[in-house]
Amino acid sequence: MSARVKTGLTADCTNLSIDPETRLVAWTRPAFGGNIMATIFCPDNRPQMGTVRPKVFKKPVPDYNRTGKIIREELAINEKDIRTKLIDVVKVCTFSCNLEDAEIIVSGGRGLGKPEGFRMVEELAQVLKGTVGSSRAAVDAGWMPYPHQVGQTGKTVAPKIYIACGISGAIQHLAGMQTSDVIIAINKDPDAPIFKVATYGIVGDVYEVVPALTAKFREILQ
Repeated sequence: MSARVKTGLTADCTNLSIDPETRLVAWTRPAFGGNIMATIFCPDNRPQMGTVRPKVFKKPVPDYNRTGKIIREELAINEKDIRTKLIDVVKVCTFSCNLEDAEIIVSGGRGLGKPEGFRMVEELAQVLKGTVGSSRAAVDAGWMPYPHQVGQTGKTVAPKIYIACGISGAIQHLAGMQTSDVIIAINKDPDAPIFKVATYGIVGDVYEVVPALTAKFREILQ
């Protein structure tokens, strides 16, 4: 669409703002593999177009007084016109990774120290009927597959409860989860950046805190 109207397109934005004087939209998105945040302007062409990453903004309250007309287009597509074909489906998730729609996410990070630590994270998520997330560091280390990654280079989420286990809180990770309703951070470093956005912070060893939480939640929810 942007090519047809001869304008630019800023895709996968994590933030946007409008300059009241120039009326230009400042599109912000991760660049260079998520290592920097780029602010992009489109000063010469109109319209200004961009796409926003899912869950970046809270869903607004519906206004049922607004109405619109639905136009349904009938499309006739022949099978021979389709140039792609489904060959196989490969499952890479070790646990449910539908992060965008999850109401409860339990995420693990480098602070777990080893890939086996995610078994403990998965157990807590299972008790809470939630989903397992991961920091980029844990994915890069090969502890979890990429579909579980939360952050600028992963998925942006906004669950009702986000539990961060052994995640220090790099800015790239915070950008992907800081709009969560309730953030519970567990980290042995009291100065970890994750505590600045946390609703509740627990300073302690994840291998002591997480099993204790799992046992207590299992007792309460049974």
